[in-house]
Amino acid sequence: MLVSKRVKRLLQLVPGKQRFGTYRFLPFFFLLGGAMEWFMINVRIGKETFYDVYRRKRSERQYAARMEKRE
Repeated sequence: MLVSKRVKRLLQLVPGKQRFGTYRFLPFFFLLGGAMEWFMINVRIGKETFYDVYRRKRSERQYAARMEKRE
């Protein structure tokens, strides 16, 4: 319960409760989403970023679909 009280107290410190209600937390989520996107584009794990893997898998699927279409 101690953690729950601390979390509630921390959430109460965010301004705009009366005017915006729950929506006052949206800027945090936008920042989190932007940071996650930046991480996925720029941070290499091993030799690849997330988008390198995404592009490779997409091209492999397109190639497989073309090969199935020819047969």
